[in-house]
Amino acid sequence: MRVLGIDPGLTRCGVGIVEGAPGSTLAMIGVGVILTPSDCALEQRLLLLNNEIHGWVEKYSPDVIAVERVFSQHNVRTVMGTGQAAGIALLIAAQRDIPVVMHTPSEVKAAVTGSGRANKAQVSEMVRRLLNLETIPKPADSADALALAICHIWRGQGNNRMALALAEEKKRLALLRKP
Repeated sequence: MRVLGIDPGLTRCGVGIVEGAPGSTLAMIGVGVILTPSDCALEQRLLLLNNEIHGWVEKYSPDVIAVERVFSQHNVRTVMGTGQAAGIALLIAAQRDIPVVMHTPSEVKAAVTGSGRANKAQVSEMVRRLLNLETIPKPADSADALALAICHIWRGQGNNRMALALAEEKKRLALLRKP
């Protein structure tokens, strides 16, 4: 499975491609950060994000796009930019018919480090180790994008199976209730 992880942000949007499967060795295929100038108009910044994410999808053909779920923050301006950047990623996924999943920061931390309360340095170090990298990807947004992809590879399959099983059980129960 090839996953494009996206750590959304309007100024800095982390992107990372990880390939692998649960229980197998993971490989980093690509990593980077999409930067948009803060002095540009919002619509131009969103267009730049759109074009760059499209480029990543074209180049790497991900099976899934994993996006960090926008979390409530005290700074409304920051959360708005994060939400707008996440929306671009979701739209691209829908246009390309690529499944998209969203993971909370604590889910990602727990998947990568074993603790949902891990700090950025711990997450970055585990990303380095899990992907057998010589150095931690910089800036932190790029390491966070890789962590999202790792999280989905390790947890996404189980979550998908659970959702399918629950849907099947719901259908079965509905059939049993019919007279």
